[in-house]
Amino acid sequence: MSIQRWDKVELAASYTLLVILATELLTRLGLVTMFPMATVDLVLSAIATVLVVGSFWFARHSRNLRFAIIAFASATQLVPMVIRQPILLLPLLGAAVPVAIMLWAMIALSKKGQGAAPHS
Repeated sequence: MSIQRWDKVELAASYTLLVILATELLTRLGLVTMFPMATVDLVLSAIATVLVVGSFWFARHSRNLRFAIIAFASATQLVPMVIRQPILLLPLLGAAVPVAIMLWAMIALSKKGQGAAPHS
């Protein structure tokens, strides 16, 4: 497989994550009148939404910026939840295994072909 194909896989994966995050954030903000949230959560969610939606334009050429936005948007949703309900850390740790595997694969794909000749 050529380097270009791996770049396309990484690009598709990061854009898929951004679409999922945008959907989740917009849904959460859209339901704020029915399910009130803390002011801190509202502000963090609004900032994350702007970054995620904007990343389709300003992070389209920067892999590191896309990964940073994905990490920030995810953290704005998970950290306040775990701080308020520490018991939620247990299922999140269980979910961390497949997430860690996916992150490892994305990082490996993003580094594939940098500085080394492709294998035959």
